Amino acid sequence: MPLRKDFLYGFATAAAQIEGGGKESEEESGRGPSIWDKFCEDGRTLDGSHVNRTCNHYGMFKEDVAMMKSLGANSYRFSISWPRLIPRGGRDDPVNEKGIKFYNDLIDELLAQGLTPFATIYHWDLPLALQEKYDGWNSPEVVKDYVRYAKLCFDSFGDRVKNWLTFNEPYVTSILGHGYGEFAPAHKSNTEPWITAHHQILAHAYTVDLYRKQYKPKYHGQIGITLNGDWSEPWDETPENIQAQEDRLLGFIGWFADPIYLGSYPKVLKTMLGNRLPDFTEEEIRLVKGSSDFYGMNTYTTTITQAGGDDELATKTINGHQRKDGTWIGTESSLKWLRSVPWGVRKLLNWIYKRYQMPIYMTENGFAIKGESDMSKEEALHDKDRVDYYQGYLENILQAVEEDGVDVRSYFGWSFLDNFEWASGLGPRFGCVYTDYNTFERTPKDSAKTLMQFFEEHVSK
Repeated sequence: MPLRKDFLYGFATAAAQIEGGGKESEEESGRGPSIWDKFCEDGRTLDGSHVNRTCNHYGMFKEDVAMMKSLGANSYRFSISWPRLIPRGGRDDPVNEKGIKFYNDLIDELLAQGLTPFATIYHWDLPLALQEKYDGWNSPEVVKDYVRYAKLCFDSFGDRVKNWLTFNEPYVTSILGHGYGEFAPAHKSNTEPWITAHHQILAHAYTVDLYRKQYKPKYHGQIGITLNGDWSEPWDETPENIQAQEDRLLGFIGWFADPIYLGSYPKVLKTMLGNRLPDFTEEEIRLVKGSSDFYGMNTYTTTITQAGGDDELATKTINGHQRKDGTWIGTESSLKWLRSVPWGVRKLLNWIYKRYQMPIYMTENGFAIKGESDMSKEEALHDKDRVDYYQGYLENILQAVEEDGVDVRSYFGWSFLDNFEWASGLGPRFGCVYTDYNTFERTPKDSAKTLMQFFEEHVSK
């Protein structure tokens, strides 16, 4: 059984990671500063790079769309930049018409080239003004501002965009931005993650309610959320480590997916956090439960999980890539959290599908090769470890579909271009297309061809 005839495949990106062409062009474009501009200006990126100069997609989107088309993609997942549309972010703040025009032009170009647009409304670039005004996602006020921003997206682009994601990986915003302090806005806290997550879930639910009532009847689109999560393999078969595996999956994935698909936070979080975990009102639960038309899934790796530790952000589990016998799983990457472990994705797809029983759209999956940023361009173009990663993961996804009956409807490789990898700056390269950061020249790597060839062979004609 091949993949569905209407299967969407291509590449994924995020606005903050690829759009910037330099300080002057970003100022000229009218984009307001985001929390990532502040993060960079505070010198928090590993290599000192800045989010305002990344891949110049803002100036080169036509070339980028043409390249995706030539590689064989049939869809493109991108994100819309909130501060590009509403520079100060607030519900009563003025709109930047240049920003509206940019995304209109991008969407029209995608459609002209026969690519289906798949749009993310929020991919971490909160307008800085809202962070400064009332502490961003810590405040329920941001929910109202977000819904107004989403409405602007639907009004401006909803006639042509039929696939919407409200949020990309709210887990990362909450845990890395407000827990460990490693991402913008760089807060370290054991209370903020639960509050910021709660507000993102509510913003998602109110937005979906708005879309379903006002836009779905005329545009017939679908809307959901994309959650990250990696498979956890237990350290051993003892009851406490089997329980740790379940706790980890529920703390990582279920924290967001359980309220959205099942109607309440997982019991493990309620027990662990007590009154630090916010409550939903009955009315909110009615909005939250069932507020996604599908399951949006980002996944990269697998970890070995054991009981122990007191880190609530990891649901009091210890996670790594080393087995009990001392051996390591998977091929190393340029990031300590990421190893290539293809067998984990099939297990994860089955776990998610069994628990939430929704069609799955895989919206990110990819690899950053160890030492790639130190390679010559010629070496980097022959990206064997990334080719191996994609082949291994795709074979396991195919098995989940064909042999296990999991309903998978899309796959977007992360990423189209080498780009700004958040706190790691321009170091790690995830692209299927090589980016020269001095000239902005793009060159497809072997992996881009491998990826698209797979879908050419396996999607029903």
